[in-house]
This record gives sequence, C-alpha cells and structure tokens, in this order.
Amino acid sequence: MICWIARNVISRDDKTMIAIYKSLIRPHIEYCVQLWNPVAEHGSWNLILSLESVQRRFTRLIDEIGTLPYSQRLDILNLTTLAERRNRGDLIETFKAIMGESCIGNMLNVSRSGLKLVSDSRISKGNVKVQNLSKKFFTNRVVGFWNKLPNEVKLSKSVNDFKVGLEEFKQKNKNSMGSGNFWEVSDEVLSKIEGPSYLENKARQNKYLMDNPFAAKKKFINLYSTGLYTG
Repeated sequence: MICWIARNVISRDDKTMIAIYKSLIRPHIEYCVQLWNPVAEHGSWNLILSLESVQRRFTRLIDEIGTLPYSQRLDILNLTTLAERRNRGDLIETFKAIMGESCIGNMLNVSRSGLKLVSDSRISKGNVKVQNLSKKFFTNRVVGFWNKLPNEVKLSKSVNDFKVGLEEFKQKNKNSMGSGNFWEVSDEVLSKIEGPSYLENKARQNKYLMDNPFAAKKKFINLYSTGLYTG
C-alpha cells in the first residue's frame, strides 16, 4: 500500500499525507488490536518494532520532514508511536466495556467501587509459560494502565470525553517517568530506534541520500525541504 501511494500520490504535504495514512494505512495495522497487542517486554520487541517501521516508512514520504529523526517527525505531525496508540486503544475499549458499550464487559474484573480493575487470580496458577501468557491477555495487561488513571477520567460521560481526559492526563504528567502510564512505552520504542549513534548515522545517511537522490527515491525517502524544519 505504501509503495502504491508513493507511486501515485503527487501531493506530499503533511495534511494530505496524514489524511491518507489515517484512512488507508493505520486501520490495517490496528485492526482488532485488543486481541493481539504485544506487551512491551523481551520476546515481543521484534514484532513491536516491525509494526512501528510501517509508520516510520510512511512519514519519510512527507515533504519537509523525510530526512528528520523519527521522534522529530512524530512531534511535527502530532503523532504518537503505534505502541502507545495500542495501549490507548486498550484503555478506550476498557472504558466502553465498563460503560456497557462493549460485549467484553463480563471479561473484566472490576472492583466494588467500580473504579479499579483487578487482575485475574488465575494468572498466578499453572506453569510459568501459562502465567506469562495469561499476563498478555487484554483483560490483564490493561489493569496497570487503567488503575493509573485519575477517577475523573474513568468517570467520563462519553467515549469522546474519555479520550479528551486521557490526553489531558498525559499532557499534565508526561514528564513523570517510571510511573507505569500508558504513554511511557513510546520512550522505550524510541530508545530502541534512536540509539546512542542514531543521530550520527542519520546525518551520514542523509548526506549520502542528498548526493545520490536515486537511492532516496528507491527507499521512498522524500528529500524535498525548504528548511522549515532542521534535524
């Protein structure tokens, strides 16, 4: 799909490309995400980074930012990592379930107060492989993220209000690291993509691409820039 877009879409401005991405690309890699969302831990990173590479590749097609670091492209386009979006999707589905708007409501263990989730006691039973597998199920992996949310967000009156509350909670607390909040997975993903020598290697690659534009075209990297942004 990305190759088709690269060959057939002439306008590469950010508004046009993001509209295409959100309507044609992202829905495919987020379909039924509550069923298969990989937990950010050893053994899952290859899949997580492979999924993230779809967004990385697409954002390289956009005017002005094709050669910028991935984290800077996300900031400019007001996007998050796909891993963070999947965690956010888990929370939204949980809210729907608790509100009775989803058929999976009976799968969640809600506390008596109705504000917290309780882990399934069965995850502590059986052999280690079964326990580790159980922790990755939607009903268990969302517990920590949900319980971190303030009550005013959990008590939102609608899904849209809940989404707004999630964003406001994130903006107020995004600098608090190590708290186990749903957005912290983005830092883990970016740290694996943008390692210690990332910027140095990126600058070397950009110089090569500028000198060899045919290579950039082959890799679907947009070199067009008016200097609006700097890497």
